[in-house]
Formats: sequence, C-alpha cells, structure tokens
Amino acid sequence: MKVYQTDQIRNVALIGHSGSGKTTLTESILFATGVTKRQGKVEDGNTFSDFDKEEISRKVSISTSVIPTEWKNIKYNFLDTPGYFDFAGEMYGALEASEAAVILVDASSGVEVGTEKAWKYTDKKGIPKMVFLNKMDKENVNFDKVFDELKEVFGDKIIPITLPIGQAEEFRGIVDIIDQVAKDCDGKEIDIPEEHKAEIETIREILSEKVAETDEDLMEKYFDGEAFTDEEIRKGLKLSFENGDLVPLIVGSAEKTIGIDILLEAIKKYVPAPDEIKIVKGYSNEKEVERRVSIDEPFSAIVFKTIVDPFVGKLSVFKVLSGKITKDHEIYNSNKDDVEKLGGLFVLRGKNQIEVSEIIAGDIGATSKLQITKTGDTLCDKTNIIKYKEIDYPDPCLFLAVEPKAKGDEEKIGSSLQRLTEEDPTFVTERNNETKQLLIGGQGNMQLTVIVDKLKNTFGVDVELADPKVAYRETIKGTASVQGKHKKQSGGAGQYGDVHIRFEPSEEEFVFEEEIFGGAVPKQYIPAVEKGIIECLNKGPLAGYPVVNVKAVLFDGSYHPVDSNEMAFKIAASLAFKKGIKEAKPVLLEPIMKVEVLVPDEYMGDVMGDMNKRRGRILGMEPQEDGMQLIIAEAPQSEMFKYAIDLRSMTQARGSFTMEFVRYEEVPSEISQKIIEEANGKKVYC
Repeated sequence: MKVYQTDQIRNVALIGHSGSGKTTLTESILFATGVTKRQGKVEDGNTFSDFDKEEISRKVSISTSVIPTEWKNIKYNFLDTPGYFDFAGEMYGALEASEAAVILVDASSGVEVGTEKAWKYTDKKGIPKMVFLNKMDKENVNFDKVFDELKEVFGDKIIPITLPIGQAEEFRGIVDIIDQVAKDCDGKEIDIPEEHKAEIETIREILSEKVAETDEDLMEKYFDGEAFTDEEIRKGLKLSFENGDLVPLIVGSAEKTIGIDILLEAIKKYVPAPDEIKIVKGYSNEKEVERRVSIDEPFSAIVFKTIVDPFVGKLSVFKVLSGKITKDHEIYNSNKDDVEKLGGLFVLRGKNQIEVSEIIAGDIGATSKLQITKTGDTLCDKTNIIKYKEIDYPDPCLFLAVEPKAKGDEEKIGSSLQRLTEEDPTFVTERNNETKQLLIGGQGNMQLTVIVDKLKNTFGVDVELADPKVAYRETIKGTASVQGKHKKQSGGAGQYGDVHIRFEPSEEEFVFEEEIFGGAVPKQYIPAVEKGIIECLNKGPLAGYPVVNVKAVLFDGSYHPVDSNEMAFKIAASLAFKKGIKEAKPVLLEPIMKVEVLVPDEYMGDVMGDMNKRRGRILGMEPQEDGMQLIIAEAPQSEMFKYAIDLRSMTQARGSFTMEFVRYEEVPSEISQKIIEEANGKKVYC
C-alpha cells in the first residue's frame, strides 16, 4: 500500500445498532474497491473485521477493526465498530480516530436503540455523520416510513441524497439526487423514473437552501434566483455537513454491493481530510500546545486501540496527529515519561499486517511490542513533548467475582486479566482486600462473559463468575461495662491482667480512652489494652465482619506485681471486647450507594418502582435534555449488583446509571438475621 498524503486520507467510523450491517458493509467496500474477489459473510465467519475467535463463534463484532482501502486515489480508513452496548468503549476509541461517522440503519427495523445512542454520542462530540440506510432489498421495507421515522426522531437535518428505485423485493436501483443520474443494481445508468422527478426537485431545493446558509454571497445568489455551480454546491454541502447542519442519507444494500460507489463518493466529497481539521490541542509542561495536522510538524500520535494476542504479542493501533513516523523512529510516551522502541511499522486490515515505511499525519497505523504503552497514551518526539487528552471511556457498571475452577490458577488468572485490561479500557479488575475476592467490572453481562471465554480459549484458564460478597460492618447501639480478666498459673511466672471497659457508640470509627485513677492499671500496660481491642475490631461477634463506630473506655482494673505483663493485658482486653460488644446491642451495617439513573420519561414509573423494590429511597428527580430524567436515589449495595442488567431490560437499553458509596446503615432485622445465619460456622473470633 502506497503512502498517501494527508489530504488524500479519509477516516470514518462505522457505527450503529448491532446487526445493522457494519461488518457486511466493510466486506462490500473491500469487494467494490478490488481488495477481495469474494465477499465474506458474518454467518460463515470469514470476514476481515470479525477475525477474533469469540467474534466468529458468536457471529457478532466485539472489537473495532481497522479496514483500509484505496479508491480513486483516496485512502479510506474504515473503523468497523461493535453495535452491542457492552462494547460501546470500542465506538468511543474509533470516533477519536475519525473525522466523521457513518451510522448504519437497518431499513427493515428502522430506528433502534443503537441508532439513538450512536446519534447522541456523535452530537455530543460534534462529529459530522451520514446515514447509510442498509438492507433496502429486505421484505416489507418501506422507504417513506423509515425516512419519516428518522426525521421524527432526529429532525430535519437528515436529507436523502439518493432515492431507491423500488423497494423490498422490488428494489432495483438508486437515483443519485446531486448528480441527477439513476443506476440499476449492477451499476448501469438507466433513466430516472418519472415518479421520482418531482421529489428530486423538492430535495434539490432543500439542499440549495443548505448551501445558501453556509455563505452570505451564496445566500444573496440564492435569493436572486441564480443557479449554483457544481463547485459551489459541493463546497456548500461539505460545509453544511461539517457543521452538523446536514446529515446525508444514502440507500443501499451492503450484502448485494448496491450504493457502495455513491457512499464512497460522498465520503470523498464531504468528509473532511485530517488536515482540514486545522489544529489539534495538547499539553506540554501543563501549558496548552497547538499542532497543525501536517507532515511538517513534529511527530505526535494517540494510541486509540490495543490488541492482545498470546502468540503475536501486543499490537498498539494509533493515529498520527502531526508529523510522521518511520521504522527507525525513537518514540517517547509522554504519559509514562519514557522512551519506547518500535517493533515494526504496519497498517492493519483486520488481522492482516501490511508493512509500510512510514505513516504520516492523519493516517492510522500500528506497531508491536510496545512495553509500557496503553490505550489513550500519547506518543511523540522526545525533543518536542506533547500530551493529548486521554479518551473518555464509560465507567464499569457491573461487577462480578472471578473464581478459579482449578486450584493453583490464581496467579495465571491475575496476569491474564491484566493483559485483557490493556485490550479493553472499559474492563477493570480489582482485589477486594476485605472479602478477598477478585472482581472484574465492565459494561454488562455479555462483555464479562466474553472475558471468561477469552480466559479459557486464549489463555487456557477456566473460571466461574459469582456475585460479589458485600462488605458488611458491625457496630453497637447500646452501652455496656464489662470486665475482662486473664489469669494463668502454670509453674514459675504466671500471667495476670484485669480490665474494666465501657463500650459505647461513637461517631468516629474507633476511639480509645482511659479513666484510670490510682494506678489500678499501670500506665505501661494501657497501650497493650488498646492494642488488644484494635486487633479484635477485624471480626465482630454477629457474623465476623469488622466492628466500627465504637468507643472503648478503660475505667478500672487490677494487676499483679509479678505476673502482669503486656500480653496478659492484651488478652484481658480481647475478652472484654467479646463480652462487651455482645452486651451493647450489636447490629449489622450495610453499605449504602448513591445512585443516579438517567432514563427517558416513559420509563420513569418502572424504574422508580424497581428502585423501591430494592429497598431504595428516591431523593429527587431532575429533568434533562431530550426528554430524559435524572433519578437520584440511595440503595443498599447488596441490591444493586445486577442493576446494570435489569436497567437495560427495563428501559430497552436506553437507561444508564452511575453509583458511588456514601455511608453505612443498619440492616433491617429480618435481612440481618439471614446474613448472620449464613455466616454461622464461618465466624472466627479473635
């Protein structure tokens, strides 16, 4: 593959609902541009994009693939992203490396949840987009109905630049509105059907208004009734597209390679080349720095994807934002403040590595064996350091515990999971030091199931997923004054320690005080008393959970001039603790989470009713934009472990939530009793 100049490159992310045909479209594009002689199929597991074992077995994309191709002296970098919601982070990374997006819509299904999410995210990021209305040849497809639905949901920005000739089983060609030509399904020019001519004129008038709105001179020309030149139309539509005022709609069938040439032509004409973005902003020594997207600037790039393969090693996929990179280039990771050595230079087409001598500003490339570099890191020249803002990924919302099926696999599990976190920034692992569980977190059940399968199929480790344990606490509601006495005589020096301690509730986690008069307990033994109590705080008398919010006051005691020592008083304190906490009305505490749930209006009732069933309390509601509501609530952590799955089901995947710990609260008695019963036999007293 030859080296293309920055103005000859187009970077486009293919996004949309799962099953809308993104992977099939990449196959169709590769076939149409002569890269392949035969179109691969998702069902057959032979596509360029879905090459991972998990993707082939599931017949669904779970990772972004870079698919470069060449057409009419333009290099297109298509980024085929998963449509399944658990892998939304892949879309985030792909859009970071793209100047525009193509949202695929299944004409037989219309607007789906994934369509809405893709649209909202590109709007939020200010990324221009076009719509490819796919599967026009499927049964019961009605173009007018789908187009009306798109306009109803997304507004009048969507304007068709092509129209179908026939539809569903009768789909037999496309009319190009801008060039005013019609082609049949084999690409041969045919006469424009009479029934389309009036509609074409109406749409061209709307497009002329869009062109006029981009420039004062063009507006004046439009009101004077003068016709725009082809160059003015192209320039005006391009500006309108870049500003987000125009979302062109193209009809076609990826499976039958219909409409692909028009899509490629539209991307060439309207999607900005990387150097048309003008500048990118980063930081150097905490000062904002601007770089032109030009080969004449110092080298800089951002890593937007990492691929981990136990046989090939780690592949880092990056977009060059300024300058160029060559095989012998020494690169500097400004996030890690260290130098990296390139392990070759190539462009990826799916899993295929195509070696290249250099990658210039605006283009996408890859290298292998970078040791410290992760997704989101900036690579640059050491003499011209710059750091770009890291990619903003969604936080994990579902956590499950990982348990090995075979003993001795713990270390292997840990190292394998660490490698998978490098591949997917939305996936995290953490060790809960209190419950001793290894937790994995992600966007949903599908993502975590894929992780488990990868552990088995790629790294040879078998694990099971389980619900996380709740980190309960124990405390007291009453006051108790007790004696703890340790006396032991076994020939020679004995042991003697005697303490009287009052236990009472406290606002602080633990407070120790002494009210000793007359030396009932010598001062040198008082620290041992405190230490004895502190060591017992780890396991309470109810269910073996840590004890908090307790004040212990040493107010009396006795000692033996020969047999007393620190150990004796430490043991005496522990005896007093066990007795005193039991007598001071001990209760179980559970972690309470603050939950913020963002849902469309129509799901408010279901979500609030479900929150009440989870023992949650609604604290308030705040109306948001686009008919969304933010529900603010508090709920016990034990009721929220599977909330990500349930919320998705309740809201047809339109709802989202964040959650954070706020405090501990007393567990209701009936639930507390069950927890204590389950812990029976497992308690270990100090």
